[in-house]
Amino acid sequence: MAIVKRIDPGNLNLKEQVVAINRVTKVVKGGKNLSFSALVVIGDPSAKVVGWGVGKAKEVPSAIRKGIESAKKNLRRINVLETTIPHQVLGEFASSQVLLKPAPEGTGVIAGGAVRAVISACGIPNVLTKSIGRRNPHNVVKATIVALESLRERNAVAEMRGLAVEKL
Repeated sequence: MAIVKRIDPGNLNLKEQVVAINRVTKVVKGGKNLSFSALVVIGDPSAKVVGWGVGKAKEVPSAIRKGIESAKKNLRRINVLETTIPHQVLGEFASSQVLLKPAPEGTGVIAGGAVRAVISACGIPNVLTKSIGRRNPHNVVKATIVALESLRERNAVAEMRGLAVEKL
């Protein structure tokens, strides 16, 4: 796994979206302890930055707040064209797979819940997606971010292959 350069969340216009809230109970000697787990995706559409985080707390609002703080520590920059992604890509995490395809202008974001949250957070206006395998929101969010991270620009691919950009 590549070393990711830390992105400072202070100068970004981040918008957050709660993907999933889970009620968790722990059975203890005195009964059941109730708590909440929140999966949050944040991003700046203009800067093409996205991140995800999980927060756990006794109440929902504080779990969401903790999720946002966790997501700010986990931001990534995405390589995108003006209106769509440069090429088709498949992201995998655990047994969840997410397929992202470039789409022409005016198509919009064709995606389900967890994938849509990540795509809209990083500001891609036109893309087709397909979720393959398990639909667990945590793994789908991670698979989508893996797919977005593996997007490459033409110059980077040409340099990697040792070719001129025109030959691609």
